Amino acid sequence: MLFEAIERRGTGTIKWDDVARRFGREGLVPLWVADMDFAVPAVIQEALAQRVEHPVYGYSVYDDRFFEAIQWWYAHRFGWRIEREWIVPDHGVVVSINTAITALTDVGDGIMIQTPIYPPFMTAVTSNNRSVIENRLHYDAGRYTIDWDDFEAKARDASMFLLCSPHNPTTRAWNADELHRMAEICHENDVVIVADEIHSDVVHGRTHVPIGMLPEAQAITLTLHAPSKTFNIAGLNQSYVIIPDPEIRTAYQKRFAQIGLPHGNPLSIAALTAAYSPKGVAWLEALLASLEANSVFVRTYLAEHLPQIVPVETEATFLMWLDCRALGLDDAELEHLFLDRAHLALNPGISFGAAGSGFMRLNIGTSRTQLSDALARLHAAVQGGER
Repeated sequence: MLFEAIERRGTGTIKWDDVARRFGREGLVPLWVADMDFAVPAVIQEALAQRVEHPVYGYSVYDDRFFEAIQWWYAHRFGWRIEREWIVPDHGVVVSINTAITALTDVGDGIMIQTPIYPPFMTAVTSNNRSVIENRLHYDAGRYTIDWDDFEAKARDASMFLLCSPHNPTTRAWNADELHRMAEICHENDVVIVADEIHSDVVHGRTHVPIGMLPEAQAITLTLHAPSKTFNIAGLNQSYVIIPDPEIRTAYQKRFAQIGLPHGNPLSIAALTAAYSPKGVAWLEALLASLEANSVFVRTYLAEHLPQIVPVETEATFLMWLDCRALGLDDAELEHLFLDRAHLALNPGISFGAAGSGFMRLNIGTSRTQLSDALARLHAAVQGGER
């Protein structure tokens, strides 16, 4: 059964209530920022309601249930048995990326990223006065792969590698062989791996492999994760970092302490604990089926009506990466087509770096009705009309 979207306007949501300000016009269908229009699982709603019934929301501790839920989730979903002391609670994956950079590298150090890439990767490097080392992904026949010669050469000059796994925006779910090779190269060159695995629960057709569980990577890797994308609770700002190596963990915790956020949010803690449970698993499996159906729908429509727009093979996430280069438009013209003629708010590929030129990122975590309307708008715009 397909998941149905719920009305979100008027709830202070960035996706819907801030779209006009961010994109500069009214009347847009928002298919951009990476959260979904689906209700969170009932098990989370019930846990939040139960916690709200207690009328005090004071400073809150990360209790045993919090850590045990994360340990259970990793053992159940990924086959990785992690120790409690490896888990460091945090307030968002982007926060963790910045903390790791300032804790484990020095000003001027080179940090490797794989482009096109989620924009905060780039800004985390530059805003902290480190140098970007770009390992541009290779795109061919609708799929992205790693330029290994370039990766190995760039690793020699890097102190840290920011890995996006699964990769946003290309949706690549790196396989075990690719992860082993990245880990081996980083290990050989004393490169710390910071792995953003926030989309790792939304992998289609196979199981995600955390790079930190690989023997050659465990001592050099910080694994960043959160229930936010999986269960549509990004606004609760609960994340965590898995750091097996005690020296790296101590350095990270020391820097994090300087930020001054020692306590958790009682509602966020309750939500994570409820999500990482058998009921959360059942909801997630239904979500994956619904997203796959939406993906097939979009692909079929584009193939039949807009063959100039080719979706990259979607291996993970609820995002689709659309190759629009056959339209023959530059990036400004492409954004004009989607925004001003089709009245659709998507993330322009160029915002993910020069390697994203000619692409657009589409969020399919919404209703079939909305996707159908959006595709019809786009078809009319490409054909020369406007709805």
